[in-house]
Amino acid sequence: MFEATKIGRSVTKTDFKAQQETVRTQLLAVQRELRQTDMPLVILLAGVEGAGKGEVTNRLNEWLDTRGMQTFAFWDETDEERARPRYWRFWRTLPQRGELAILFGGWYQLPIEHRFRGLCTDAELDAELNRIVDFERMLIQDGALIVKFWFHMSESDQRARLKALSRDDRSRWKMLPDKSKFSEHYQEFEHVAERVILHTDRGISPWYLIEAADHRYRDLTVGKTLLQAIKARLSHPEPEDPPSASKGLDLPDAATAQITVIDQLDLNQALERDEYKKQLHRLQAELNELAWQAYKAKRSTVMVFEGVDAAGKGGAIRRITRAIDARLYRAIPVAAPTDEEIAHHYLWRFWRNLPRAGYITIYDRSWYGRVLVERVEDGLASNAEWRRAYSEISRFEEQLVESGIILFKFWLQISQDEQLRRFEEREKVAYKRYKITTEDWRNREKWPLYKAAINEMIARTSTEAAPWSLIEAEDKLFARIKVLRIVCDGIKDALQHGISAQYLSCGEKRAAPPQPKK
Repeated sequence: MFEATKIGRSVTKTDFKAQQETVRTQLLAVQRELRQTDMPLVILLAGVEGAGKGEVTNRLNEWLDTRGMQTFAFWDETDEERARPRYWRFWRTLPQRGELAILFGGWYQLPIEHRFRGLCTDAELDAELNRIVDFERMLIQDGALIVKFWFHMSESDQRARLKALSRDDRSRWKMLPDKSKFSEHYQEFEHVAERVILHTDRGISPWYLIEAADHRYRDLTVGKTLLQAIKARLSHPEPEDPPSASKGLDLPDAATAQITVIDQLDLNQALERDEYKKQLHRLQAELNELAWQAYKAKRSTVMVFEGVDAAGKGGAIRRITRAIDARLYRAIPVAAPTDEEIAHHYLWRFWRNLPRAGYITIYDRSWYGRVLVERVEDGLASNAEWRRAYSEISRFEEQLVESGIILFKFWLQISQDEQLRRFEEREKVAYKRYKITTEDWRNREKWPLYKAAINEMIARTSTEAAPWSLIEAEDKLFARIKVLRIVCDGIKDALQHGISAQYLSCGEKRAAPPQPKK
């Protein structure tokens, strides 16, 4: 594979100066065009050590307008990054629409290093590469352009380059002595790199292999390749996904054929107030203790609350937060996205709010808006966008669980009659009036559409790693106790059993978190 990067191509100083001005001018022009689009640009730089990734970055910063342009290196993990799911660090660096980011190594760096050092097998590496392919496809389907450069050179050229760098006091090579292992075992590293490139070289996100021995040839080739990639995408935007089988079942008209999973809930279940108070006191005390145990064990918790309007999500959340020290949790009400959030992938705003190790985040509404309100309401999401969201959401939740997060997903359900009663009560009671809007009344008219969307959402996203808990909420007291009991049992079970090995990725094998003291 890498033979074409060891030919000995070069560009003279005179030729470089003659071509540089044209490339630079054209790059600035397409960058201005990019700013007027909904396309974020990710430039990913990877390759053998000593190939000049830093020099290329400096050159691009010289040629391009640095406004709306950021550079990120992933040499090591910060304490903040280690306390969250691994891909959190990458989501934070994604540029907003119309801007660009340069990533050193990006999401490829750790898998390559882990396989090279024997921290994972080929099969585990391939599983991680499948995740990368899915991740890149998801970003591209949302409008991103990802341009991936791999810089390569012969073993002798690399040895000479690293020797020169070792004598340069300004070289970062002196800061990273462990990187010398990659040059000492050139063939082994090249073997791993070939496997990675073959697995992730896709039509929508190809790799560009760049011969890096001559810096002028390398820089001009990068500039021209980047220019052509941006031009091609601006001229021919990616077409919307074709219709797929994921649009749902075309059910017969008979009433018995229209039954959904929420129709199977027994909404007559209720709890007497005296019994409710007794259980509430016991469960809140237990949850308080469990929250501190999870904090000491560095196990985070994410709770997602969804449900029909007026189903009692806020009341259930308050019974949870009253049991937990305020320093341990954040409750996030999810409303319409801000301009900054619209400028990114819809999952970006949820990734950035994930809790660090030992803490709790509670989402009042969540990423499921993409397959509920954005599906039902016209103009909020295209058919292709909400159809592919099921798999995007499931992969997102799988990563949360894989990282050790304890994930709860609650759907609170009430009948149409009970919803009407609660709506009318809200209009009559002064301190509840703020809860009712004209939009709530309008949504009632779309009950059948939401019912179908809810059914498909549960069917397609209730997985072994992240199952849904369906809550019969006709009686608020019963619903609150059921939610508390599920949370207590779930945290207790997670602390006892640690992180399941089936959810760990390449290079992430680690001991289970310490067991809490009884």
